Amino acid sequence: MIKTVVFICGLVVMSFEILGSRVLAPNFGGSVFVWGSLISVFLAGLSAGYYLGGKFADINPSSRKLSLMIIAAGVLLLSFPIYSAPVSDWIFTKDLGVRLSPLLASLVLFLIPSVFLGIVSPYTAKLMICSLHTSGKTIGTLYALSTFGSIIGTLLTSFYLITIAGVNALIIGQGVLLIVSAIPLFFMGLSCSRENV
Repeated sequence: MIKTVVFICGLVVMSFEILGSRVLAPNFGGSVFVWGSLISVFLAGLSAGYYLGGKFADINPSSRKLSLMIIAAGVLLLSFPIYSAPVSDWIFTKDLGVRLSPLLASLVLFLIPSVFLGIVSPYTAKLMICSLHTSGKTIGTLYALSTFGSIIGTLLTSFYLITIAGVNALIIGQGVLLIVSAIPLFFMGLSCSRENV
């Protein structure tokens, strides 16, 4: 179950990044500054998420806590279509320039969801290490699954999903997918006390 969740979160984060270009395009176009802003913000969010996930994982981690963090990311994506256009429009009206405007919009819209999604891999690694008592293979497997999910999310979204569904519908679908995948974790009862480590 945990491996499936890691794959799904990897899939969602890259799919969301691809869709982010479409979210920003009406106001900021599709220039290298837009893509540079998006990629940088997602990488910053994931980096912060990896760090926080590692810290949280050292404080009595459990599948229930992990579930709540993934659900938080899902709720952010579910509500994203409500606030994304007004926020993007507001930043556009400030006319901060072709570099700063898309960077600020990317920070406001995409940083926090990517932080939550970045938390997943290190947190799940700690849970699985506690339950399986292996470390190197477990961590490698989880990061490989996350990366493979990201590849699938990138290809599916850019090659197929954008052509058959609207951006907002896809982002809402991602939110639903995260929440649905997190619910079983809530009832799994997997935990990792200091004595397990």
